[in-house]
Amino acid sequence: MSDYMIRATAAGGQVRAFAATTRDLVEYARQAHNTSPVVSAALGRTLTGGVMMGAMMKSEKDLLTIKIEGDGPIGSMLVTADALGHVKGYAQNPQVILPANDKGKLDVANAVGIGVLSVIKDIGLKEPYVGQTILITSEIAEDLTYYFATSEQTPSSVGLGVLMNRENTVRQAGGFILQMMPDATEETISALEKRLGEVSSVTSMLDAGMTPEAILDQLLGDMDLAILDRIPVSFHCDCSKERFARGIASIQKADIQEMIDEGKEIEVCCQFCNKAYAFSPEELKELL
Repeated sequence: MSDYMIRATAAGGQVRAFAATTRDLVEYARQAHNTSPVVSAALGRTLTGGVMMGAMMKSEKDLLTIKIEGDGPIGSMLVTADALGHVKGYAQNPQVILPANDKGKLDVANAVGIGVLSVIKDIGLKEPYVGQTILITSEIAEDLTYYFATSEQTPSSVGLGVLMNRENTVRQAGGFILQMMPDATEETISALEKRLGEVSSVTSMLDAGMTPEAILDQLLGDMDLAILDRIPVSFHCDCSKERFARGIASIQKADIQEMIDEGKEIEVCCQFCNKAYAFSPEELKELL
């Protein structure tokens, strides 16, 4: 099953909902960055949250960035998404190894550590919107829930999960975001809180074969659930040799000349997708 996300409403528009399955894009990120299991889980959760939050943007040109800066061994993580289901991201230290936590699961919280979560929205204005909160649990989903409540004043519930195979490939990945609209009644809020308390984890639902539609049906099925659209999602990086060439051309001429004088091919690497681009001394002369 290819990765996709659905958008929906429930309770007559009192609730808006997103759900996604993201196994392929998280596995792509794992391969691109050679991430360890705990980093695959942390980055995968952030990519999944990012791609759903990107779908909340109004214009195709809008960009959303999630930056997580903790004092754990991962360091920082950066994820960027657009409104079309494209997402990319990386972790500063991709090969962190930690023992399992006291529940026998990947210890994402200690890998991330204590720190700050920032959400940057570039919506075509002079300055991007920046919302910032502390990391509450460093498990990502709860931190995004807290971000929505404090920075956007939108009561939300975020569920994210990545399940790894023993050979360090991604078995399942996905998540959901439920948000209360301003007209939500106490009755609707209470009913949803009760339902959220009854459901199992995202990874167990996905591993049981549940689709995003089935996940939202379990959460909102008796609340007049209406699925609005289905959007393919993927790890997509817009880097190119031309873009890196422009970057090289913008540095000091003396530095470019020094690279030419060495007479060797240089290689530049994209942080987001790890793709490498080579420039020969002749190409550098053209840029100079």
